[in-house]
Formats: sequence, C-alpha cells, structure tokens
Amino acid sequence: MDKERVIKAALLGFGTVGGGVYRLSERLGEELENKTGARLEITKILVRSLGKQRQGADPALFTDNWKEILEDEEISIIIELIGGIEPARTYVTEALKAGKNVVTANKDLLAEYGGELLNLAQEHHCDLMFEASVAGAIPIIRSLKQSLAGSMITEVAGIVNGTTNYILTKMSEVGMDYEEALALAMEKGYAEADPTADVEGHDAGRKIAIMASIAFNSRVTFSQVYTEGITKITAKDISYAKEFGYVVKLLGIAKKDEDGVEVKVHPMLVPEDHPLAAVRNSFNAVFVHGEACDDGMFMGRGAGEMPTASAVMGDVIDVMGNLVHDCCGRMGCTCYKSLPVKKAEDSCSRYFLRVQVADRPGALANIAGVLGNNQVSIAQVYQKKSRNGVAELVVITDPVREKNFNDSLAVIRGMDVLREVSSVIRVY
Repeated sequence: MDKERVIKAALLGFGTVGGGVYRLSERLGEELENKTGARLEITKILVRSLGKQRQGADPALFTDNWKEILEDEEISIIIELIGGIEPARTYVTEALKAGKNVVTANKDLLAEYGGELLNLAQEHHCDLMFEASVAGAIPIIRSLKQSLAGSMITEVAGIVNGTTNYILTKMSEVGMDYEEALALAMEKGYAEADPTADVEGHDAGRKIAIMASIAFNSRVTFSQVYTEGITKITAKDISYAKEFGYVVKLLGIAKKDEDGVEVKVHPMLVPEDHPLAAVRNSFNAVFVHGEACDDGMFMGRGAGEMPTASAVMGDVIDVMGNLVHDCCGRMGCTCYKSLPVKKAEDSCSRYFLRVQVADRPGALANIAGVLGNNQVSIAQVYQKKSRNGVAELVVITDPVREKNFNDSLAVIRGMDVLREVSSVIRVY
C-alpha cells in the first residue's frame, strides 16, 4: 500500500463543528494514514467573510471563493458543514457533478433533498456520506445501511434532540416547569437563542425522516413527518406520568407495516422499564426493532463540537479508503421501494387524556360513552379529588386509530360537563 499518497480535502464552514473537524483531523494525523493508506490534507476552508478573525488554522487556508475550491482538481473530498438548504445544496450538487466526494452533517439538506443528491452521487461514482446528520457521534446511519441491512427493520424510535431531552429531564427530576427548564437549557448552552426548531420537534423530524428512509428503503422527506413539540407539556403531566409508571420523552417514531410507513415526532409517555426511559439530559438514543435482529439500542452524545466531528471524520476515513481502493460510489441511494407514508390520522397510538369536568353524577360515564361510541377502548381511568366543583379525570386508552380518538375529542370539547382539556399525550 502506498504510504505516501496524499488525499486533499476542503472544509465548507469553520464554525463549532468545522473547527472541531479540523482539529480532529490534525490530531489523528498518522492514524489516518494507518487506517486508510493515505495522508489527509485539508488545503482550503470556505468561509463567508475573510475579514473575521479565526483561530485554530493557518489563515492562508481560508477563502470566500467557492469556485476556487470547485475548480481545484486536486481536492477530492468536500466536507460540508455550513448547514441549511442554500447555498449548501448548490455547493454539494456542483461538487458531485465535478466528481468530488462529499461528507456532510446537514440534516436539513438530507431530509428534503437526500434522494436527489444520492442519485447524483451514484451517477458520478462519488461517495455522499452523512453519518453526522443524525445523532452526532452515534453510528446509526452506517448501522441501518450496513450492519442491520439484513434485519428487516419494522420500527425506529429515537430521542434525537438533546435540548428537549435536557428540558424534560429537568422537569421530571427537579420538578421545574417548562419555561424554567428552557431557561436553564439556554444558560447551559443546550438551547439556541431561538429554540423553535428544537422544542417544536422540527430538528427531530428531519432526523427521523433520514432514518426512516434508510431503515425502510423508501424515501421519506421532512414535509411528510407529523411534528408536535414539548411546549404544552406541564409539570403536572410529568407528575402523573411518574405516578402511572411512565417518563415523558420527545420521540421520533418510524414504523412500517403492510399499509405503509408512519413517521412522527411528538411527546410520549414511555414505560419506565423501556431502555429509552433511562436516557437523561442531553444524551441521544435510537431504539431499533427488526424481524431478524429483534430489539437494539444505540446511545451517546447526539450533538456538540467533538462528537459531531467524530462522526464526520468517520465518514472521511471511509471515503479515503474508497479512494485508495478505487471504489467510490459503492454505497449509493438505498431507497429502492416506494412505500406510502400514512397520514397521522391513519396511524395508531395509545393516549393519555387529562380533562377537567363538572363534578356531578354521570360526568365520567358521559366521557366514557363518547369514547366508546368512537371505538376508543379505555385501558385505565382515574378520577382525582374534586375542587371547587371541578373533578379531574385521567384516561389511558388502548391502541386506537388517531382519527377515531380525534373524533371523540371533538365531541368531548363540546360537552356541557367539560371545563378544560388539560393534556393529550400519546403513550408508547
């Protein structure tokens, strides 16, 4: 094996992750050569403005001219870490058309245009690697694509957003309300100044779209994912969940059956004895069920400078090995099926329903009657003590089609005895 071979790469972006990737590539040094048979040299770093002071890399490497990188025939790997759709989509598209291999951490791009870009990579015999786009250092993309390829996956369920898991952990373990826990997450650096993408489930939605596409070999885009965030979860919901033997988590859920696939993100009551229930603070985890492999779970750091850099460098090492052995493009798009993606109302869930009703005879029977009339079976029901003429009812249903439950809820909202629908949370 030629120990003197040099593979040249360019970094697009030098933010938190970009800086981490550069430092990790320097630190690995000889390790890369031993693992791949070649030495890695990052020769250019694309940034938005050359006027900004940057530490950690030779200033001569920085450029604000994409064409300078694209037209450099010696550069064979593009490491895209700028995020967002544009200009990343244009850069990745042009790089692949130019025969350059791409490693990216861009979940936004992959969740919407992954199919298009993977097909383009295959057409030009290039690698497009994206392990870091989902769950940071957790090797779930490679596992779904390769290690579990023969397992006939039927379910992927993940805690894939560290911000929301941190918030829900503090609400559960310390008794904080949502706003207090969010403020602490911001103070600790787990939440952005605008946390909308995290707390409304959009970040997790992009990640579950990518995982579902790979697990089921059928393209799912972010626009097809039902998303619901954690902003309506209260300390009382957390308390009731604990009382009934559950923990509240924001889950990305992808399931496959004979009718197609369902892909959703929403809070769920997870049984305390399920592996996902034990995932605390900012950790991520992905639970997988397959007909051949049965149950398995992957857990680790889902974000951050070095965990994400670790996943990026793992992909870079793969590409380097492929370049040395002249086999780039061997792992292209695996979405060879076209399974229908169900509407949320056609999927099935168990439900936790908490309502306030007038404390008078027949109130519980009336609620139960409405549920029964819509084929909603009650698994458990609790009536809490009355205060000021208002009683609190907590109902946990058996599995039910979401449309039937929503039809029941519409009728319940119009009942004279109802004072408030306090919570509706799905149960895992």
